[in-house]
Amino acid sequence: MYHSVQTGYTFGMPDCIFCKIVRGELSSYKIYEDDATLAFLDIQPVNAGHTLVIPKKHSTNIFDIVPEDWQAVAETVRKIAIAIEKTGADGVNIGMNNREHAGQVVHHPHVHVIPRFKGDGLKLMPQRSYKEGEAEETANKLRASVS
Repeated sequence: MYHSVQTGYTFGMPDCIFCKIVRGELSSYKIYEDDATLAFLDIQPVNAGHTLVIPKKHSTNIFDIVPEDWQAVAETVRKIAIAIEKTGADGVNIGMNNREHAGQVVHHPHVHVIPRFKGDGLKLMPQRSYKEGEAEETANKLRASVS
């Protein structure tokens, strides 16, 4: 664990690439920073301006991030989305991959804010319809699990 006297935060994992960026050990194209979050350009963007927003404190994903850090990330995502629109994007996609089978590669929470432009060709996940009774069953399971 690393502790910053400047911010008072403890930055967990010594080998986490995002913790290294927070500590200044690796460079990034920083877009925004506050006490709890950092936003920087993705090095393999979908479109120019594709930005990652991370909490400065280490956690692994949405399942273990503390509520205060998640709230701070959400507010920074909102600010970045507004900035992206102001610079000429026609819209934004906001996404987060959690765990390996959802495509998470870096095990530090990060939200993608992706600029979208008319005709950019980016396709989202394939669409499908619910089978008879599937939507009701799925909704019931989710409702019972929300805490």
